[in-house]
Amino acid sequence: MRRHLLALAFAAVLPVVAQASDHDISKVNGSVHVDAGDHVGEVSTVNGAVHIEDGAVVQKASTVNGSVDMGDRVQAGSAETVNGSISLGQNGRVTGTLDSTNGAIRLAKGADVAGKVTNVNGSISLDAAHVGGGIQTVNADINVGANSRVEGGILMDKPNGFFHWNNNSRLPHVVIGPHAVVQGTLEFRREVVLQVSDTAQIGAVKGATPVKFSGDMPTE
Repeated sequence: MRRHLLALAFAAVLPVVAQASDHDISKVNGSVHVDAGDHVGEVSTVNGAVHIEDGAVVQKASTVNGSVDMGDRVQAGSAETVNGSISLGQNGRVTGTLDSTNGAIRLAKGADVAGKVTNVNGSISLDAAHVGGGIQTVNADINVGANSRVEGGILMDKPNGFFHWNNNSRLPHVVIGPHAVVQGTLEFRREVVLQVSDTAQIGAVKGATPVKFSGDMPTE
């Protein structure tokens, strides 16, 4: 994935904007917009954001040094970025994965990701959303919000390598909200703070001790 993205970064010899016959959109040094309701192929840029408006359909969205913002009811195959955030609006659907190296990932109400959600640094938050392939991170705070559902568990890996570097000594916080469900193992290979609602359902926990809380959110 990152090899493909970094190759784009060195493609300055290409035209600034190239649009293929299958309606792929590629750009260097600038943002890309997909209008509401449009159907396109792969959408990519370097040093810019990807904005996908409500109801659009894309095969893939990717960027280096920029965010991927997908509106309500967007349908996408996958989305990935290096140094940027990813957001999926209400009732959005992604059939593959969401992958950010250094950036937050946010899923709005009713959002559905069939594959895995991964990042290294940033945060991962679900608001009554669904992830089918599990959540994996190294340094992110995770908030599986109320009425969210995750299949495939959660993996918090050890920091290792350049992209895993973080000078913040604060422990990652993982919150499993009211009536949320996490199926599969919650495995933590580093120290974390794990807070679980007394109405949530979770699988086996490795490497952390869950702390129960009542109400909408933990008090601390």
